[in-house]
Amino acid sequence: MGAGVLTAIPVALLGSLLSALPARAEAAEPPAYGEPVDRCSITDPRLAELSGLATAGASLLAMSDGGDTAQVLVLDDTCSVGEVRSAPVDPYDPEDLALAEDGTIWLADTGDNQRSRSTVAMIGMHPGGSTSLTRLTYPDGPHDTEALLLAPDGTPYLVTKEVLGASEVYRPDAPLADGATLPMSKVARLGFTLTGTAGGPVGRAGQLLVTGGAVSADGRLLALRTYTDAYVWPLSGSDVVGALRSAPVRVTLPDAPQGEAISFGANGRDLVVAGEGLPSVVTVLPATGGTGPASASASEAPSSAGPEDPAAAGPVDLGGAAGALAAAAIAAAVATLAVWIWGKLRRRS
Repeated sequence: MGAGVLTAIPVALLGSLLSALPARAEAAEPPAYGEPVDRCSITDPRLAELSGLATAGASLLAMSDGGDTAQVLVLDDTCSVGEVRSAPVDPYDPEDLALAEDGTIWLADTGDNQRSRSTVAMIGMHPGGSTSLTRLTYPDGPHDTEALLLAPDGTPYLVTKEVLGASEVYRPDAPLADGATLPMSKVARLGFTLTGTAGGPVGRAGQLLVTGGAVSADGRLLALRTYTDAYVWPLSGSDVVGALRSAPVRVTLPDAPQGEAISFGANGRDLVVAGEGLPSVVTVLPATGGTGPASASASEAPSSAGPEDPAAAGPVDLGGAAGALAAAAIAAAVATLAVWIWGKLRRRS
């Protein structure tokens, strides 16, 4: 779910504590994206809590994280709503969506601010009007997840939202099947660091919180976003884990109150972003040159590791310094409190 209203003290304190952690070096290479261009503004009240976008030709598929019915609105190039697609499913907290090669729209019903759900779900809106629902379980307890990466072969990867940037990536152990409950395995870790980019509802912590994901229609790129930045990786085949092991390009996103949605454009390279609140501006960041992103330095990118390498670098570089360790511990406690308050204020009735 979105952040809602947080008390000022925890957010401000969290920002000051995070600022005490060691800074990373500047990147050696700039992102391969140009200046942002506003495409249109969403004003439909059904999308007041916009959390997912997907490109379908000249249209955009948009989803809100509220409501009692799984619903996707089709937007034209002026952000006007045309077709509305719905499924007879009452989702708990849908957070992202993706369009599969076969035309199925997949909704990731994976939000869990309270970290209390025994299962999360993938809802499929299939061509012809049928609906499927597959429940999923984490191997290590509940997680709050807002990002879906749908590989070209149809495999979903869920990327968790963590207050200190130590996101984890999970994949179902079997293909999605209607009515099934499938276990998932952890297949990768990502360590996001502070970037200094302004934006989001929770101060500097927003630079670490993953709020959306996307895979390009041609299967050549994948992206994750935080409240403030996007990260773009080259993708080969459906090897999402292999892609996340490489260094991405970091793209500074325009300052927005609560950016949670990301998609690639119709050309498979431009980035399209938007977020909660009305009006919500849909912004395009055009790719500049090349067929994919150039490599970025490790200091610019989240570190990554597969499950066979659990000792890989975490979301912050503590450097062994006692002061940094203390700051990290306090930041973790304050961040946990902030997220708890956030969840309480936005808990689904």
